[in-house]
Amino acid sequence: MSEAAKPAWPPAPPVVTTRRVIAFIGMVFGMFMAILDIQIVSASLAEIQAGLSASAEEISWVQTAYLIAEVVMIPLSGFLGRMISTRYLFAASAFGFTLMSIMCAQASSIEEMIIWRALQGFIGGGMIPSVFSAAFSIFPRDKQSIISPIIGLVATLAPTIGPTIGGYLTDIFSWHWLFLVNVVPGILVTLSAWFLIDFDKPNMSLWKTFDWWGLAGMAGMLGGLEYVLEEGPAKDWFQDDRIVNCGIIALVGGTLFFFRAFMASTPIVDLKAFSNRNFAAGCLASFTIGIGLYGLTYLYPVFLARVRGYTSLEIGTTMFLTGVAMFLTAPVAGRLSAKLDPRIMLAIGIFGFAIGTFLASTLTKDWGFHELIWPQIFRGVSLMFCMVPINNVALGTLPMDRLKNASGLFNLTRNLGGAVGLALINTVLNNRWDLHMQRLRDSLVWGRQVADETLANITRGMAALGDGAELAATKQMAGMVRREALVLALGDVFLALTFVFLIMLVVLPAIEKAGGPKKAAGGGH
Repeated sequence: MSEAAKPAWPPAPPVVTTRRVIAFIGMVFGMFMAILDIQIVSASLAEIQAGLSASAEEISWVQTAYLIAEVVMIPLSGFLGRMISTRYLFAASAFGFTLMSIMCAQASSIEEMIIWRALQGFIGGGMIPSVFSAAFSIFPRDKQSIISPIIGLVATLAPTIGPTIGGYLTDIFSWHWLFLVNVVPGILVTLSAWFLIDFDKPNMSLWKTFDWWGLAGMAGMLGGLEYVLEEGPAKDWFQDDRIVNCGIIALVGGTLFFFRAFMASTPIVDLKAFSNRNFAAGCLASFTIGIGLYGLTYLYPVFLARVRGYTSLEIGTTMFLTGVAMFLTAPVAGRLSAKLDPRIMLAIGIFGFAIGTFLASTLTKDWGFHELIWPQIFRGVSLMFCMVPINNVALGTLPMDRLKNASGLFNLTRNLGGAVGLALINTVLNNRWDLHMQRLRDSLVWGRQVADETLANITRGMAALGDGAELAATKQMAGMVRREALVLALGDVFLALTFVFLIMLVVLPAIEKAGGPKKAAGGGH
């Protein structure tokens, strides 16, 4: 019998108490804050840039610094959770995250903001994997159909509605409230973690075997890789010296990390979880879900802002429909997860992603809220159909002593999927945009009569400008060409994502049926 098919659950199911339920709710809320802050600033970067007198290149680091730091902490949290216990790790993470939120709100320069955002992401990253491992540690198997939808909803809803919440806070108050909104909930989460979490005990003996070289290698690998993926599309990849240097750091760090992972007595991240077929397949599916989660959260605002000219508040309102679809689908997905083979649910979810992106590939410059209804509904429903079974597939067949470490790796793959997806999306978008602009310019040359007539009509409409009418008309026509080229490029990206999701369907048969609800349930009794 393969490892994935072995019963991994203890003979006696965990005892669910009111104290543990309240503690878990507090943990889920802490995870929501940490994931929300990835995207909450995305719709308000212009306001932060103006408030801190930052350049266009500098302001992007408000998001990049958070992502790089968080992606390092997520896999590290597994080791820290085993060493100092879930209670101390989560309480310290919640307190530090809250403190760094206050520091971000009072930042007076872009340099200060970048430092506080990096610390906020690093410290807050410890909360995310802890929730996933706790769900399987403190709730029996027959409760997973209730718990998994809650976790899946929070993990996917937070980045989806981040731009909406950020847009509202900035529009009503100021950009400072993007961070101050964390203070009161953060204090409550810290107190609930400190006084209520009792899932496990510290094992401080692990401190003696802490692999500092492994940590350095992992930080260099993930930090360098995240920088390359974030900045590569805008800097023409390895034509930029900083991209080259970070690529070298990632390569050297990766070599050191994997060497220590196999040679160290107690590696900073235990990769043995990947020997479990379901965990490996689940991580690959999570990587793909990351592309759909973060990639589409990025693409829709690009279209609405650059093509339709929507404000951050209008963009948030339009995209809120995805969150509504997710919220309504969560209980349905939870019920189905107790009855359907998880591979079938994943297939439905991933195929739904493909349908949504295929519909979006036909977009035009006139698309708005109503035209985006079905693509967003398909995205929201698909996210829940994917996230609910994928948690059980990836973590549900692992031994209890591997859950904390595996939870960090599982969450890391989703974030890396988002980072890789955004890098590829931006690269394809820029290349196709250039290609379509060139083609449109060529068509204007060959159809000079049509171009002349269009330019003449625009010029007559600007007759009030006098001698400047023709120049203004030429600029407007050039803007129309750029806009149409961008719309065509966005359609190409959506179509490419459709093929990515369809390809993922081929991997699903690799998941063993032991992850299904019926067989796995036997392991819990």
